[in-house]
Amino acid sequence: MRPVIPTLSLLLLVTPAAGQESTTYSRADTLRGAWDSHGRSWWDVVAYDLEVSVWPQDSTIAGRNRIDYRVTAPGQELQIDLMAPLQLDSITQQGTSLRFRRDGDAYFVTPAIAPLPGAVQSLTVYYQGRPRTASRPPWDGGFTWQADSLGRPWVVTTDQGIGASVWWPNKDTQADEPDSQRVAVTVPAPLIHVGNGRLRNTTRNPDGTITYEWFVASPINNYAIAVNAGSYVHWSEVYQGEGGELTLDFWPLDYHEAAARRQWAEVHPMLQCFEHWFGPYPWYEDGFKLIEVPYNGMEHQSAVTYGNGFANGYRGRDLSGTGLGMKWDFIIIHEAAHEWFANHITAKDQADMWVHESFANYAEGLYTECRFGREAGAAYTVGSRLGIENDMPIIPAYGVNARGSGDMYPKSGNMLHTIRQIVADDAKWRDILRGLNHTFGRQTVTGQQIEQYISAQAGIDLGRVFDQYLRDVRIPVLEYGLDGRTLTYRWSNVVPGFDMPVRIALEPGGARLLQPTESWQSLELDAVPAQISVDPNFYVTTARRPE
Repeated sequence: MRPVIPTLSLLLLVTPAAGQESTTYSRADTLRGAWDSHGRSWWDVVAYDLEVSVWPQDSTIAGRNRIDYRVTAPGQELQIDLMAPLQLDSITQQGTSLRFRRDGDAYFVTPAIAPLPGAVQSLTVYYQGRPRTASRPPWDGGFTWQADSLGRPWVVTTDQGIGASVWWPNKDTQADEPDSQRVAVTVPAPLIHVGNGRLRNTTRNPDGTITYEWFVASPINNYAIAVNAGSYVHWSEVYQGEGGELTLDFWPLDYHEAAARRQWAEVHPMLQCFEHWFGPYPWYEDGFKLIEVPYNGMEHQSAVTYGNGFANGYRGRDLSGTGLGMKWDFIIIHEAAHEWFANHITAKDQADMWVHESFANYAEGLYTECRFGREAGAAYTVGSRLGIENDMPIIPAYGVNARGSGDMYPKSGNMLHTIRQIVADDAKWRDILRGLNHTFGRQTVTGQQIEQYISAQAGIDLGRVFDQYLRDVRIPVLEYGLDGRTLTYRWSNVVPGFDMPVRIALEPGGARLLQPTESWQSLELDAVPAQISVDPNFYVTTARRPE
Protein backbone atom coordinates (compact mmCIF):
# COMPACT_ATOMS: atom_id res chain seq x y z
CA MET A 1 0.00 0.00 0.00
CA ARG A 2 1.18 3.52 -0.73
CA PRO A 3 1.61 5.86 2.24
CA VAL A 4 -1.20 8.35 2.58
CA ILE A 5 -0.09 11.99 2.74
CA PRO A 6 -3.13 13.82 4.16
CA THR A 7 -1.75 17.29 3.40
CA LEU A 8 -1.94 16.65 -0.34
CA SER A 9 -5.35 17.34 -1.75
CA LEU A 10 -4.91 17.41 -5.52
CA LEU A 11 -6.63 14.31 -6.91
CA LEU A 12 -6.58 12.72 -10.35
CA LEU A 13 -9.53 10.66 -11.56
CA VAL A 14 -8.41 8.02 -14.01
CA THR A 15 -10.93 6.78 -16.56
CA PRO A 16 -11.21 3.01 -16.29
CA ALA A 17 -10.48 0.53 -19.03
CA ALA A 18 -12.93 -2.29 -19.67
CA GLY A 19 -13.72 -4.17 -16.48
CA GLN A 20 -11.88 -1.76 -14.18
CA GLU A 21 -13.25 0.48 -11.46
CA SER A 22 -12.55 4.22 -11.56
CA THR A 23 -9.53 4.94 -9.41
CA THR A 24 -8.66 8.22 -7.77
CA TYR A 25 -4.96 9.08 -7.51
CA SER A 26 -3.43 11.80 -5.36
CA ARG A 27 -0.69 14.28 -6.07
CA ALA A 28 1.58 12.05 -3.98
CA ASP A 29 0.93 9.21 -6.46
CA THR A 30 1.85 11.48 -9.36
CA LEU A 31 5.02 12.69 -7.67
CA ARG A 32 5.99 9.08 -7.04
CA GLY A 33 4.96 7.66 -10.40
CA ALA A 34 5.66 10.30 -13.06
CA TRP A 35 9.05 9.59 -14.62
CA ASP A 36 9.04 12.56 -17.02
CA SER A 37 8.03 15.31 -14.57
CA HIS A 38 9.89 18.62 -14.39
CA GLY A 39 11.86 17.56 -11.32
CA ARG A 40 13.11 14.38 -13.01
CA SER A 41 13.27 14.89 -16.76
CA TRP A 42 16.26 17.25 -17.08
CA TRP A 43 18.88 15.17 -15.26
CA ASP A 44 20.15 11.63 -15.63
CA VAL A 45 21.62 9.60 -12.77
CA VAL A 46 25.22 8.58 -13.49
CA ALA A 47 26.05 6.88 -10.18
CA TYR A 48 24.84 6.47 -6.61
CA ASP A 49 27.23 6.19 -3.67
CA LEU A 50 25.15 5.01 -0.72
CA GLU A 51 26.43 4.62 2.84
CA VAL A 52 24.05 3.53 5.59
CA SER A 53 24.39 2.27 9.15
CA VAL A 54 21.76 -0.23 10.31
CA TRP A 55 20.96 -0.62 14.03
CA PRO A 56 18.79 -3.68 14.80
CA GLN A 57 18.58 -2.87 18.52
CA ASP A 58 16.31 0.12 17.93
CA SER A 59 15.30 -0.42 14.27
CA THR A 60 16.92 2.79 13.06
CA ILE A 61 19.21 3.70 10.20
CA ALA A 62 21.36 6.71 9.29
CA GLY A 63 23.34 7.48 6.19
CA ARG A 64 23.98 9.53 3.12
CA ASN A 65 23.71 9.10 -0.63
CA ARG A 66 25.91 10.95 -3.09
CA ILE A 67 24.15 11.38 -6.42
CA ASP A 68 26.25 11.96 -9.53
CA TYR A 69 24.06 13.22 -12.34
CA ARG A 70 24.38 14.46 -15.89
CA VAL A 71 22.43 17.53 -16.97
CA THR A 72 20.51 16.67 -20.13
CA ALA A 73 18.33 19.78 -20.56
CA PRO A 74 17.65 23.13 -18.91
CA GLY A 75 16.11 22.68 -15.48
CA GLN A 76 15.69 24.28 -12.09
CA GLU A 77 14.82 21.80 -9.34
CA LEU A 78 15.77 18.18 -8.76
CA GLN A 79 13.23 15.86 -7.16
CA ILE A 80 14.78 13.62 -4.51
CA ASP A 81 12.49 11.06 -2.90
CA LEU A 82 12.55 9.80 0.70
CA MET A 83 9.53 8.33 2.46
CA ALA A 84 8.34 9.22 5.92
CA PRO A 85 8.99 8.47 8.71
CA LEU A 86 12.62 8.81 7.57
CA GLN A 87 13.93 12.34 7.80
CA LEU A 88 16.05 14.15 5.25
CA ASP A 89 18.51 16.22 7.31
CA SER A 90 20.48 18.13 4.69
CA ILE A 91 21.61 18.29 1.07
CA THR A 92 25.05 19.61 0.17
CA GLN A 93 26.87 20.42 -3.05
CA GLN A 94 30.57 21.31 -3.13
CA GLY A 95 30.52 22.20 0.54
CA THR A 96 27.40 24.34 0.26
CA SER A 97 24.24 23.46 2.15
CA LEU A 98 21.31 23.63 -0.26
CA ARG A 99 17.81 24.82 0.53
CA PHE A 100 15.03 22.40 -0.27
CA ARG A 101 11.28 22.20 -0.02
CA ARG A 102 9.21 19.18 0.86
CA ASP A 103 6.08 18.00 -0.91
CA GLY A 104 4.96 14.83 0.88
CA ASP A 105 7.66 12.20 0.28
CA ALA A 106 9.31 14.28 -2.45
CA TYR A 107 11.99 16.90 -1.80
CA PHE A 108 12.79 19.58 -4.35
CA VAL A 109 16.24 21.16 -4.34
CA THR A 110 17.83 23.87 -6.47
CA PRO A 111 21.48 23.07 -7.26
CA ALA A 112 24.19 25.51 -6.21
CA ILE A 113 25.86 24.97 -9.59
CA ALA A 114 24.21 26.21 -12.76
CA PRO A 115 22.79 23.19 -14.62
CA LEU A 116 24.80 23.28 -17.83
CA PRO A 117 23.67 20.63 -20.35
CA GLY A 118 26.24 17.85 -20.63
CA ALA A 119 27.92 18.60 -17.32
CA VAL A 120 28.24 15.91 -14.63
CA GLN A 121 27.53 17.25 -11.16
CA SER A 122 27.12 15.77 -7.67
CA LEU A 123 25.13 16.40 -4.54
CA THR A 124 24.92 14.49 -1.27
CA VAL A 125 21.77 13.77 0.72
CA TYR A 126 21.98 13.03 4.46
CA TYR A 127 19.16 11.24 6.24
CA GLN A 128 18.23 9.16 9.31
CA GLY A 129 15.33 7.76 11.31
CA ARG A 130 13.24 4.67 11.87
CA PRO A 131 12.22 3.40 8.42
CA ARG A 132 8.92 1.85 7.57
CA THR A 133 8.64 -1.80 8.58
CA ALA A 134 7.50 -4.17 5.85
CA SER A 135 4.18 -5.67 6.91
CA ARG A 136 4.09 -8.38 4.23
CA PRO A 137 7.41 -8.57 2.41
CA PRO A 138 8.10 -8.49 -0.43
CA TRP A 139 4.66 -7.20 -1.51
CA ASP A 140 4.47 -4.48 1.13
CA GLY A 141 8.00 -3.23 1.43
CA GLY A 142 10.38 -1.64 3.87
CA PHE A 143 12.70 -3.08 6.50
CA THR A 144 12.18 -6.51 8.02
CA TRP A 145 13.69 -6.66 11.52
CA GLN A 146 13.72 -10.33 12.45
CA ALA A 147 15.72 -12.92 14.35
CA ASP A 148 16.82 -16.31 13.07
CA SER A 149 15.97 -19.50 14.98
CA LEU A 150 18.96 -18.95 17.26
CA GLY A 151 17.78 -15.47 18.19
CA ARG A 152 20.41 -13.61 16.15
CA PRO A 153 19.40 -10.45 14.24
CA TRP A 154 18.36 -10.98 10.62
CA VAL A 155 17.69 -7.70 8.81
CA VAL A 156 16.59 -7.33 5.18
CA THR A 157 14.87 -4.83 2.89
CA THR A 158 12.30 -5.12 0.11
CA ASP A 159 10.85 -2.23 -1.85
CA GLN A 160 9.58 -3.12 -5.32
CA GLY A 161 6.41 -1.19 -6.03
CA ILE A 162 6.44 0.99 -2.96
CA GLY A 163 9.83 2.32 -4.05
CA ALA A 164 13.46 2.31 -3.00
CA SER A 165 12.95 5.66 -1.25
CA VAL A 166 11.22 3.72 1.52
CA TRP A 167 14.73 3.30 2.94
CA TRP A 168 17.23 5.42 0.97
CA PRO A 169 17.03 8.80 -0.84
CA ASN A 170 17.18 8.64 -4.62
CA LYS A 171 15.44 9.52 -7.85
CA ASP A 172 12.72 6.99 -7.21
CA THR A 173 11.66 5.97 -10.68
CA GLN A 174 12.44 2.81 -12.63
CA ALA A 175 13.00 5.00 -15.69
CA ASP A 176 16.46 6.17 -14.62
CA GLU A 177 19.19 3.72 -13.62
CA PRO A 178 22.71 4.65 -12.52
CA ASP A 179 25.55 3.31 -14.62
CA SER A 180 27.07 1.90 -11.43
CA GLN A 181 26.50 1.98 -7.69
CA ARG A 182 28.55 1.68 -4.52
CA VAL A 183 26.74 0.51 -1.38
CA ALA A 184 28.49 0.50 1.99
CA VAL A 185 26.38 -0.97 4.80
CA THR A 186 27.51 -0.87 8.44
CA VAL A 187 26.02 -3.45 10.83
CA PRO A 188 26.85 -4.66 14.35
CA ALA A 189 29.44 -7.43 14.44
CA PRO A 190 29.33 -10.33 13.82
CA LEU A 191 26.52 -9.81 11.28
CA ILE A 192 27.43 -10.21 7.62
CA HIS A 193 25.87 -7.94 5.00
CA VAL A 194 25.57 -9.38 1.49
CA GLY A 195 24.87 -6.82 -1.23
CA ASN A 196 24.64 -6.45 -4.98
CA GLY A 197 27.69 -6.75 -7.17
CA ARG A 198 31.06 -7.64 -5.71
CA LEU A 199 32.49 -7.17 -2.24
CA ARG A 200 35.27 -4.57 -2.40
CA ASN A 201 36.22 -4.17 1.21
CA THR A 202 35.33 -5.17 4.78
CA THR A 203 36.22 -2.78 7.61
CA ARG A 204 36.03 -3.57 11.33
CA ASN A 205 35.21 -0.32 13.12
CA PRO A 206 36.28 0.66 16.66
CA ASP A 207 32.64 0.81 17.84
CA GLY A 208 32.10 -2.92 17.26
CA THR A 209 30.50 -2.59 13.84
CA ILE A 210 31.57 -3.87 10.45
CA THR A 211 31.23 -1.99 7.17
CA TYR A 212 30.72 -4.06 4.02
CA GLU A 213 31.45 -2.19 0.81
CA TRP A 214 29.84 -3.64 -2.31
CA PHE A 215 30.08 -2.28 -5.83
CA VAL A 216 27.80 -2.84 -8.83
CA ALA A 217 29.65 -2.24 -12.09
CA SER A 218 26.50 -2.35 -14.22
CA PRO A 219 23.33 -0.28 -14.61
CA ILE A 220 20.88 -1.28 -11.88
CA ASN A 221 17.27 -0.42 -11.06
CA ASN A 222 16.88 1.20 -7.66
CA TYR A 223 14.48 -1.39 -6.24
CA ALA A 224 17.12 -4.08 -6.77
CA ILE A 225 19.42 -2.56 -4.13
CA ALA A 226 18.89 -4.41 -0.85
CA VAL A 227 20.18 -4.92 2.67
CA ASN A 228 20.70 -8.57 3.60
CA ALA A 229 22.32 -8.84 7.02
CA GLY A 230 22.47 -12.10 8.93
CA SER A 231 24.64 -14.93 10.23
CA TYR A 232 25.58 -16.21 6.80
CA VAL A 233 27.98 -18.86 5.60
CA HIS A 234 29.47 -18.62 2.11
CA TRP A 235 30.79 -20.79 -0.68
CA SER A 236 31.61 -20.12 -4.34
CA GLU A 237 31.38 -22.03 -7.59
CA VAL A 238 32.08 -21.28 -11.25
CA TYR A 239 29.62 -21.76 -14.12
CA GLN A 240 30.97 -22.08 -17.64
CA GLY A 241 28.43 -20.06 -19.58
CA GLU A 242 27.95 -18.28 -22.88
CA GLY A 243 29.88 -15.30 -21.55
CA GLY A 244 32.77 -17.32 -20.15
CA GLU A 245 33.32 -18.02 -16.46
CA LEU A 246 30.52 -16.79 -14.23
CA THR A 247 31.15 -16.72 -10.48
CA LEU A 248 28.35 -18.11 -8.33
CA ASP A 249 28.24 -17.13 -4.65
CA PHE A 250 25.87 -18.75 -2.17
CA TRP A 251 24.91 -17.20 1.19
CA PRO A 252 22.55 -19.27 3.39
CA LEU A 253 22.29 -18.96 7.16
CA ASP A 254 25.10 -20.99 8.71
CA TYR A 255 22.86 -23.76 10.06
CA HIS A 256 21.19 -24.22 6.64
CA GLU A 257 24.38 -24.84 4.67
CA ALA A 258 23.75 -28.54 4.02
CA ALA A 259 20.17 -27.95 2.84
CA ALA A 260 21.28 -25.04 0.68
CA ARG A 261 24.08 -27.00 -0.99
CA ARG A 262 21.54 -29.66 -1.92
CA GLN A 263 18.73 -27.38 -3.11
CA TRP A 264 20.74 -24.64 -4.74
CA ALA A 265 22.43 -27.05 -7.11
CA GLU A 266 19.49 -26.14 -9.37
CA VAL A 267 21.23 -22.86 -10.25
CA HIS A 268 23.42 -24.64 -12.82
CA PRO A 269 20.61 -26.17 -14.96
CA MET A 270 18.62 -22.94 -14.56
CA LEU A 271 21.45 -20.88 -16.05
CA GLN A 272 21.93 -23.38 -18.85
CA CYS A 273 18.25 -23.22 -19.77
CA PHE A 274 17.84 -19.46 -19.55
CA GLU A 275 21.06 -18.69 -21.40
CA HIS A 276 19.76 -20.91 -24.20
CA TRP A 277 16.41 -19.13 -24.43
CA PHE A 278 17.22 -15.56 -23.35
CA GLY A 279 20.90 -15.08 -24.13
CA PRO A 280 23.94 -14.77 -21.87
CA TYR A 281 23.40 -14.04 -18.19
CA PRO A 282 23.49 -10.23 -18.15
CA TRP A 283 25.87 -9.55 -15.25
CA TYR A 284 29.06 -11.54 -15.68
CA GLU A 285 31.04 -8.60 -14.27
CA ASP A 286 28.94 -8.60 -11.07
CA GLY A 287 28.47 -12.35 -10.70
CA PHE A 288 25.42 -14.29 -9.52
CA LYS A 289 24.47 -14.66 -5.85
CA LEU A 290 21.73 -16.51 -4.02
CA ILE A 291 21.03 -15.21 -0.51
CA GLU A 292 18.72 -16.69 2.12
CA VAL A 293 16.11 -14.25 3.51
CA PRO A 294 13.10 -14.55 5.84
CA TYR A 295 10.53 -13.79 3.11
CA ASN A 296 9.66 -15.62 -0.12
CA GLY A 297 12.29 -14.10 -2.38
CA MET A 298 13.05 -11.23 -4.75
CA GLU A 299 14.93 -10.51 -7.98
CA HIS A 300 17.60 -8.22 -6.52
CA GLN A 301 20.08 -7.85 -9.37
CA SER A 302 23.13 -10.13 -9.08
CA ALA A 303 21.94 -10.88 -5.52
CA VAL A 304 18.75 -12.94 -5.86
CA THR A 305 17.11 -13.52 -2.49
CA TYR A 306 15.58 -16.83 -1.48
CA GLY A 307 13.14 -17.89 1.23
CA ASN A 308 11.46 -21.00 -0.15
CA GLY A 309 12.40 -23.39 2.64
CA PHE A 310 14.89 -25.40 0.54
CA ALA A 311 12.05 -27.35 -1.07
CA ASN A 312 10.53 -27.67 -4.52
CA GLY A 313 7.35 -25.90 -5.55
CA TYR A 314 6.25 -22.53 -4.24
CA ARG A 315 6.15 -22.72 -0.44
CA GLY A 316 5.25 -26.38 -0.85
CA ARG A 317 2.61 -25.84 -3.55
CA ASP A 318 2.42 -26.39 -7.31
CA LEU A 319 0.86 -23.30 -8.91
CA SER A 320 0.01 -25.21 -12.09
CA GLY A 321 -1.98 -28.03 -10.52
CA THR A 322 -0.13 -30.49 -12.74
CA GLY A 323 2.47 -31.79 -10.31
CA LEU A 324 5.22 -30.47 -12.58
CA GLY A 325 5.80 -27.46 -10.36
CA MET A 326 6.91 -29.78 -7.56
CA LYS A 327 9.85 -30.99 -9.64
CA TRP A 328 11.84 -27.75 -9.26
CA ASP A 329 12.28 -24.81 -6.90
CA PHE A 330 9.92 -22.00 -7.87
CA ILE A 331 11.83 -19.15 -6.23
CA ILE A 332 15.16 -20.04 -7.85
CA ILE A 333 13.57 -20.27 -11.29
CA HIS A 334 11.13 -17.35 -11.17
CA GLU A 335 13.37 -14.82 -9.43
CA ALA A 336 16.47 -15.69 -11.45
CA ALA A 337 14.47 -15.25 -14.68
CA HIS A 338 14.06 -11.62 -13.64
CA GLU A 339 17.78 -11.11 -14.15
CA TRP A 340 16.89 -10.97 -17.85
CA PHE A 341 13.38 -9.51 -17.62
CA ALA A 342 13.15 -6.82 -14.89
CA ASN A 343 16.83 -6.19 -14.24
CA HIS A 344 18.35 -6.38 -17.72
CA ILE A 345 15.19 -5.02 -19.37
CA THR A 346 13.37 -2.71 -16.94
CA ALA A 347 9.98 -1.09 -17.45
CA LYS A 348 10.04 2.68 -17.04
CA ASP A 349 6.62 2.72 -15.39
CA GLN A 350 5.25 0.22 -12.89
CA ALA A 351 2.09 0.06 -15.03
CA ASP A 352 4.18 -1.99 -17.46
CA MET A 353 5.22 -4.55 -14.86
CA TRP A 354 3.86 -7.18 -17.20
CA VAL A 355 7.17 -6.78 -19.05
CA HIS A 356 8.84 -8.20 -15.94
CA GLU A 357 6.29 -10.73 -14.76
CA SER A 358 4.98 -12.16 -18.03
CA PHE A 359 8.43 -13.35 -19.06
CA ALA A 360 9.33 -14.60 -15.58
CA ASN A 361 6.09 -16.57 -15.44
CA TYR A 362 6.65 -17.87 -18.96
CA ALA A 363 10.22 -18.80 -17.97
CA GLU A 364 8.79 -21.27 -15.45
CA GLY A 365 7.25 -23.20 -18.33
CA LEU A 366 10.42 -22.91 -20.39
CA TYR A 367 12.45 -24.34 -17.52
CA THR A 368 9.98 -27.21 -17.21
CA GLU A 369 10.43 -27.75 -20.95
CA CYS A 370 14.23 -27.73 -20.60
CA ARG A 371 14.05 -30.36 -17.88
CA PHE A 372 11.14 -32.58 -18.91
CA GLY A 373 10.29 -31.87 -22.54
CA ARG A 374 8.11 -29.56 -24.60
CA GLU A 375 4.79 -31.16 -23.70
CA ALA A 376 5.56 -30.86 -20.00
CA GLY A 377 6.49 -27.21 -20.38
CA ALA A 378 3.27 -26.46 -22.21
CA ALA A 379 1.22 -28.39 -19.65
CA TYR A 380 2.76 -26.37 -16.81
CA THR A 381 2.01 -23.05 -18.50
CA VAL A 382 -1.55 -24.02 -19.40
CA GLY A 383 -2.06 -25.32 -15.87
CA SER A 384 -0.99 -21.99 -14.40
CA ARG A 385 -4.24 -20.52 -15.74
CA LEU A 386 -5.71 -21.71 -12.46
CA GLY A 387 -4.40 -18.47 -10.99
CA ILE A 388 -6.05 -16.13 -13.50
CA GLU A 389 -8.92 -14.03 -12.17
CA ASN A 390 -9.67 -11.71 -15.12
CA ASP A 391 -10.78 -9.11 -12.59
CA MET A 392 -9.16 -6.04 -14.12
CA PRO A 393 -6.84 -5.15 -17.00
CA ILE A 394 -3.19 -6.00 -16.54
CA ILE A 395 -2.09 -2.48 -17.53
CA PRO A 396 -3.44 0.22 -15.17
CA ALA A 397 -2.95 3.99 -15.33
CA TYR A 398 0.47 5.38 -16.21
CA GLY A 399 2.38 8.01 -14.27
CA VAL A 400 0.89 7.32 -10.82
CA ASN A 401 2.88 4.25 -9.70
CA ALA A 402 -0.19 2.06 -10.22
CA ARG A 403 0.11 -1.70 -10.15
CA GLY A 404 -2.13 -3.73 -12.42
CA SER A 405 -3.89 -7.00 -11.83
CA GLY A 406 -2.06 -10.00 -10.40
CA ASP A 407 -2.97 -11.61 -13.71
CA MET A 408 0.25 -10.02 -15.00
CA TYR A 409 1.85 -13.31 -13.89
CA PRO A 410 -0.16 -16.27 -15.28
CA LYS A 411 -2.29 -14.44 -17.84
CA SER A 412 0.59 -12.52 -19.39
CA GLY A 413 2.68 -15.70 -19.37
CA ASN A 414 -0.07 -17.51 -21.21
CA MET A 415 -0.29 -14.61 -23.65
CA LEU A 416 3.37 -15.20 -24.52
CA HIS A 417 2.72 -18.94 -24.78
CA THR A 418 -0.15 -18.19 -27.17
CA ILE A 419 2.06 -15.91 -29.26
CA ARG A 420 4.58 -18.73 -29.53
CA GLN A 421 1.83 -20.81 -31.16
CA ILE A 422 1.05 -17.95 -33.56
CA VAL A 423 4.71 -17.60 -34.55
CA ALA A 424 4.75 -21.39 -35.03
CA ASP A 425 8.52 -21.47 -35.41
CA ASP A 426 10.53 -22.26 -32.27
CA ALA A 427 13.81 -21.10 -33.78
CA LYS A 428 12.26 -17.73 -34.59
CA TRP A 429 10.62 -17.56 -31.16
CA ARG A 430 13.96 -18.18 -29.46
CA ASP A 431 15.52 -15.48 -31.63
CA ILE A 432 12.81 -13.08 -30.48
CA LEU A 433 13.45 -13.79 -26.79
CA ARG A 434 17.19 -13.49 -27.19
CA GLY A 435 16.76 -10.46 -29.44
CA LEU A 436 14.78 -8.65 -26.78
CA ASN A 437 17.75 -8.92 -24.42
CA HIS A 438 20.23 -7.99 -27.13
CA THR A 439 18.18 -4.97 -28.25
CA PHE A 440 16.85 -3.62 -24.94
CA GLY A 441 19.34 -4.97 -22.40
CA ARG A 442 20.63 -2.48 -19.79
CA GLN A 443 17.83 -0.12 -20.77
CA THR A 444 14.53 1.07 -19.39
CA VAL A 445 11.62 0.57 -21.78
CA THR A 446 7.94 1.09 -22.30
CA GLY A 447 5.61 -1.84 -22.80
CA GLN A 448 4.81 -0.52 -26.28
CA GLN A 449 8.46 -0.94 -27.29
CA ILE A 450 8.33 -4.61 -26.31
CA GLU A 451 5.02 -5.16 -28.10
CA GLN A 452 6.25 -3.51 -31.28
CA TYR A 453 9.52 -5.44 -31.27
CA ILE A 454 7.80 -8.80 -30.93
CA SER A 455 5.39 -7.94 -33.74
CA ALA A 456 8.18 -6.73 -36.02
CA GLN A 457 10.38 -9.77 -35.44
CA ALA A 458 7.48 -12.19 -35.77
CA GLY A 459 6.41 -10.51 -39.02
CA ILE A 460 2.85 -10.46 -37.66
CA ASP A 461 0.80 -7.53 -36.38
CA LEU A 462 0.12 -8.67 -32.82
CA GLY A 463 -1.25 -5.34 -31.65
CA ARG A 464 -4.80 -6.60 -31.08
CA VAL A 465 -3.48 -9.70 -29.32
CA PHE A 466 -1.64 -7.50 -26.81
CA ASP A 467 -4.71 -5.27 -26.47
CA GLN A 468 -6.93 -8.28 -25.79
CA TYR A 469 -4.81 -9.86 -23.09
CA LEU A 470 -3.21 -6.79 -21.49
CA ARG A 471 -5.87 -4.09 -21.75
CA ASP A 472 -9.12 -6.07 -21.62
CA VAL A 473 -10.46 -8.60 -19.13
CA ARG A 474 -12.36 -10.78 -21.60
CA ILE A 475 -11.05 -14.07 -22.93
CA PRO A 476 -11.62 -14.61 -26.66
CA VAL A 477 -14.46 -16.99 -27.49
CA LEU A 478 -14.28 -19.07 -30.66
CA GLU A 479 -17.91 -19.53 -31.62
CA TYR A 480 -18.54 -22.32 -34.09
CA GLY A 481 -21.35 -24.21 -35.69
CA LEU A 482 -21.53 -27.45 -37.69
CA ASP A 483 -24.03 -28.22 -40.42
CA GLY A 484 -23.04 -31.53 -41.95
CA ARG A 485 -19.52 -30.98 -43.23
CA THR A 486 -19.81 -27.18 -43.10
CA LEU A 487 -17.98 -25.57 -40.19
CA THR A 488 -18.82 -21.95 -39.39
CA TYR A 489 -16.78 -19.90 -36.93
CA ARG A 490 -15.96 -16.42 -35.66
CA TRP A 491 -14.42 -14.58 -32.71
CA SER A 492 -16.61 -13.03 -30.05
CA ASN A 493 -15.86 -11.38 -26.70
CA VAL A 494 -12.92 -9.60 -28.30
CA VAL A 495 -11.52 -6.12 -28.95
CA PRO A 496 -12.50 -4.55 -32.29
CA GLY A 497 -10.58 -5.99 -35.23
CA PHE A 498 -9.34 -9.05 -33.33
CA ASP A 499 -8.21 -11.62 -35.91
CA MET A 500 -5.83 -13.97 -34.09
CA PRO A 501 -5.29 -17.34 -35.81
CA VAL A 502 -6.14 -20.44 -33.81
CA ARG A 503 -5.50 -24.15 -34.25
CA ILE A 504 -8.33 -26.64 -33.90
CA ALA A 505 -8.37 -30.42 -33.81
CA LEU A 506 -10.95 -32.41 -35.77
CA GLU A 507 -11.69 -36.05 -35.09
CA PRO A 508 -11.41 -37.36 -37.71
CA GLY A 509 -9.56 -34.79 -39.81
CA GLY A 510 -6.48 -33.79 -37.83
CA ALA A 511 -5.41 -30.25 -36.97
CA ARG A 512 -6.45 -27.17 -38.92
CA LEU A 513 -5.33 -23.56 -38.55
CA LEU A 514 -8.23 -21.13 -38.74
CA GLN A 515 -8.07 -17.37 -39.31
CA PRO A 516 -11.25 -16.21 -37.57
CA THR A 517 -12.44 -12.61 -37.46
CA GLU A 518 -15.51 -11.09 -35.83
CA SER A 519 -17.53 -12.05 -38.91
CA TRP A 520 -18.82 -15.55 -39.58
CA GLN A 521 -16.77 -17.63 -41.96
CA SER A 522 -17.35 -21.13 -43.30
CA LEU A 523 -15.17 -24.09 -44.17
CA GLU A 524 -16.05 -27.28 -45.99
CA LEU A 525 -14.56 -30.30 -44.23
CA ASP A 526 -13.64 -33.61 -45.77
CA ALA A 527 -15.87 -35.48 -43.33
CA VAL A 528 -18.31 -34.78 -40.52
CA PRO A 529 -16.17 -34.57 -37.36
CA ALA A 530 -17.21 -36.44 -34.27
CA GLN A 531 -15.43 -33.87 -32.12
CA ILE A 532 -14.02 -30.36 -32.49
CA SER A 533 -11.60 -28.89 -29.97
CA VAL A 534 -9.23 -25.93 -29.76
CA ASP A 535 -5.53 -26.48 -29.17
CA PRO A 536 -5.23 -25.78 -25.40
CA ASN A 537 -1.96 -23.91 -25.98
CA PHE A 538 -4.10 -21.00 -27.21
CA TYR A 539 -5.60 -19.12 -24.26
CA VAL A 540 -9.18 -18.96 -25.58
CA THR A 541 -12.52 -20.58 -24.88
CA THR A 542 -15.17 -22.03 -27.21
CA ALA A 543 -18.93 -21.83 -27.57
CA ARG A 544 -21.18 -23.89 -29.84
CA ARG A 545 -23.39 -21.80 -32.13
CA PRO A 546 -27.06 -22.44 -31.44
CA GLU A 547 -28.58 -24.54 -34.19
